[in-house]
Amino acid sequence: MRQADARPVLASTGLFTPPHKISNDELVGAYNAWATRWNEAHADEIAAGTLEAKALSSSEFIEKASGIRSRFVMDRSGILDVDRMSPRLPRRADEELSILAEMAVKACEDALARAGRTAADVDAVIVACSMLQRSYPAIAIEVQNALGVKGWGFDMNVACSSATFGLRTAADMITAGSAKAILVVNPEICSAHLNFKDRDCHFIFGDVATAMLVERADLPRTTPYYEILGAKLETSFSNNIRNNLGFLNRAEHDAVVGSEGESLADRLDKPGTDLLFVQEGRKVFKDIVPLVARMIVGHMDELGIEKLDRMWLHQANLNMNRLIATKVLGREPSADEAPVVLDRYANTSSAGSVIALHLHGDDLAPGAIGLLCSFGAGYSAGTVFLRKTAS
Repeated sequence: MRQADARPVLASTGLFTPPHKISNDELVGAYNAWATRWNEAHADEIAAGTLEAKALSSSEFIEKASGIRSRFVMDRSGILDVDRMSPRLPRRADEELSILAEMAVKACEDALARAGRTAADVDAVIVACSMLQRSYPAIAIEVQNALGVKGWGFDMNVACSSATFGLRTAADMITAGSAKAILVVNPEICSAHLNFKDRDCHFIFGDVATAMLVERADLPRTTPYYEILGAKLETSFSNNIRNNLGFLNRAEHDAVVGSEGESLADRLDKPGTDLLFVQEGRKVFKDIVPLVARMIVGHMDELGIEKLDRMWLHQANLNMNRLIATKVLGREPSADEAPVVLDRYANTSSAGSVIALHLHGDDLAPGAIGLLCSFGAGYSAGTVFLRKTAS
């Protein structure tokens, strides 16, 4: 008789890639057209020194600063429309599947198919992402219903680290006996909370959805999977990455946020709005790199891991990832050791490291050890060490 084994394993991953793509050249064209028009409209103030002219962007600047060359999005026409500069997504009736849930369902279906599972094999759904489409009902419960999963679901948000925090949460629940199989899904429409009128960040994000199926180790399976050797989480409060959009915005009326009566739409449309993604990029780089490198090395020591075969890092910035990997390995990483997907997908927040795992994991031999690592707003960071195992 097979001995019960409640250890959690990562059985499979899933990926949904949006149908539309925007190159750096296209994005720069839209931004520069808007900036030129803005500068012309404010020429007198700029000449008087009361306003600063908007600097133009370039594809060379974007690639050098980030490593990003393109991104996938749920809508490109609205983003490239100089009169709009944001996605144009049709409002759906309450009876229809929400767009975030639709993306999540597609990623979950991919993960289930890759593991040879159906919704009947799953006990719960955790939606873990950086921005949720609404407050309630939970997107996870909508996804659960659409898939036909019995049991329960809930949403969680730890910004860019949501995937590793969700994975750790699911793993702990399986260890505790609360479930045998849990879907952790990361739907991200980052383009909807990105300020396309901000030269410093208009290129950063893309849209995507990823999913992870976490199961008990003793469930029979016919496909390769990953043992979860250990998962560690860390948070440290910082305002250096922030988005102030929330349900209390309509109630705010003090001098900090503007005069009473200013509409939410007006605040969102301001070039320097705090209701979309804002960051102090240089400060983030300076803080995050040593935090994450220290966390990875410390976690490796705790687990007795001496050799790391692959690092699926959060896909925010190529320069940041190279520096983190170099600090961990003691040398420059190879393309195989620290695979890059942000050149095609851009920063997809919580989903980035999972995309890297999904696209660059099948070639690992049994016994190889990899690291799933996320980091970002909060600050927050998560490290999950995985060992490839044959079916």
